[in-house]
Amino acid sequence: MVLLSLTLEGYAQVSHGVVKEGLTIDSKILGKKVRYTIYLPFDYESSSRFYPVVYLLHGYTDNDMGWIQFGEANLIADEAIAKREIPSMIIVMPDAGASWYINNYNGSIRYEDFFFQEFMPWIESHYRIRQEKRYHGVAGLSMGGFGTLVYALRHPDLFGACAALSAGVHTAEEIVRIDDRAWSSSWPITVYGPGSGEARLTEHLRSYSPINIVETFDAEKLKSVRIYLDCGDDDIFTVGNAMLHVALTQKQIPHEYRVRDGTHIWSYWRSGLMDALKFIGSSFHQP
Repeated sequence: MVLLSLTLEGYAQVSHGVVKEGLTIDSKILGKKVRYTIYLPFDYESSSRFYPVVYLLHGYTDNDMGWIQFGEANLIADEAIAKREIPSMIIVMPDAGASWYINNYNGSIRYEDFFFQEFMPWIESHYRIRQEKRYHGVAGLSMGGFGTLVYALRHPDLFGACAALSAGVHTAEEIVRIDDRAWSSSWPITVYGPGSGEARLTEHLRSYSPINIVETFDAEKLKSVRIYLDCGDDDIFTVGNAMLHVALTQKQIPHEYRVRDGTHIWSYWRSGLMDALKFIGSSFHQP
């Protein structure tokens, strides 16, 4: 009873942020309402201050509520803010379906355009968010980790830091080796278009490959974004993340690279989110 009392007392001492689910934005680009979930820190409603923001991206087959339902992102943020391990921040979780957060090969699904032309401007005009690049972070897991890297690397002028957990990064060799049936029956054909073997390595695909972006983009611009990679040693994307680390190292782009014991599951992402938020949150502070 004493232990339970102490546990409940400690929980009560943590101020809790507010989670709002089922919110929507009308998108002309996507031609539909797009749902999002948002976490507002405990002092948002009682203050008039402006806050830094982290866009937290879900994985494949999930939706905007995944990071709350399975990732406990709100509880992790509450605890970290209470312990002053991260500053108070707004966390925005958009629903990206199975888009991989990019414009697909034929322009029929333009999620990247939606995100930057409609979603970010709408969010930042409806919530009290600081406008400077250094106060914008992006993070995510799996498909969302891929989206995190694509957004930070393709738009380095908009984000001060990014944190990708188990990012869905493939090497060119892995793309070529994917079985034709698997390519045609799942998301790759919708996102990247039909193709077999090396024919899949189109300019469109390369333009969204984090490894290719690092190898071909202006390194000095990429150095303006703080980059954090975390992928389990038994993860399905271990090779892709390792090769991205190599590409960043060869281009002398500073970054943090973590390999922990684990695989592609929620317990790994829950255990890694605190450090990811700390990494991004450190950008919101003065040294």
